[in-house]
Amino acid sequence: MQSDLSLEIVRVTESAALASARWTGKGNKHSADEAATSAMRSIFSSIPFRGTVVIGEGEMDEAPMLYIGEPVGNGMGLEYDVAVDPLEGTDIVASGRNNALSVVAIAEKGNLLHAPDMYMEKLAVGPRLAGKLSLDDPLETTIRKAAELLVKDITELTVSILDRKRHADKILILRTLGVKIHLLSDGDVAGAMATAFPETGIDLHVGSGGAPEGVLAAAALRCMGGEFQGRLLPDNDAEKQRCIEMGIAHPSNVLGMRDLIGESDIYFAATGVTSGDFLSGVKFLFGGRAETHSVVMRAETQTVRFIHCVHQTHEYQLGSA
Repeated sequence: MQSDLSLEIVRVTESAALASARWTGKGNKHSADEAATSAMRSIFSSIPFRGTVVIGEGEMDEAPMLYIGEPVGNGMGLEYDVAVDPLEGTDIVASGRNNALSVVAIAEKGNLLHAPDMYMEKLAVGPRLAGKLSLDDPLETTIRKAAELLVKDITELTVSILDRKRHADKILILRTLGVKIHLLSDGDVAGAMATAFPETGIDLHVGSGGAPEGVLAAAALRCMGGEFQGRLLPDNDAEKQRCIEMGIAHPSNVLGMRDLIGESDIYFAATGVTSGDFLSGVKFLFGGRAETHSVVMRAETQTVRFIHCVHQTHEYQLGSA
């Protein structure tokens, strides 16, 4: 069953991508997210495992489906922590831009960090830099070390970062150093993952983004031999207390891979909703068919599978996908 689980969870991300892709470019991010969440939840119910959502759409009083603490699966088999982002990039889909994903990560119970919904400072790298950089270093030091380790001139490095006002100082440092910057409008799970795919040309991902997305990115990079480091950025005393309540006694400490995703086996799947750096988006074909492009990975074997699938959508009778 365990070896089949990776192929089961890709059905979950495929269904969410198919449902949300219908809303691409229509300016309605809430309907796109609701469609993805509903479709994902429906397929989860057919998967033979006992899962509990530890990263989801929000607390029970905030999210009607896939809320933190919600049980998923058919109630049979082993127990797992489940992290989901049914639509990573709601604004991307609403505006018809690139790099929206549907994402799921699963690990043995007790391994995934219950990340609070706040900002997290991030450093993501691929296999060649894994274990060799530190989020505690100033950004300039990190860039110089990375260039030396990759045997590149600094001006040959490419760094991705979300295009946000809060990153103005970091972007200035990068431009002063002469680094090539890949600005992301949204979608920092995809931004972090891109560092482990050589064809993207992205060497590092830096800056701050959502903490739950950081756990998902760490799960993906673990499967590919990369590394993710994070530091929570609570904005006030209430958020600091929230960290403590979720088991994070010292929010200012750097969180490594073990802190974020434990040491157990991990299954990760992502399906492109709109085309991006390493996955194509959903394509609707003649005759009620649709094509999806997904990546599904397992940490224990470091197997990375890309799956192209053609679906008969039948106006979203996706429960039998």
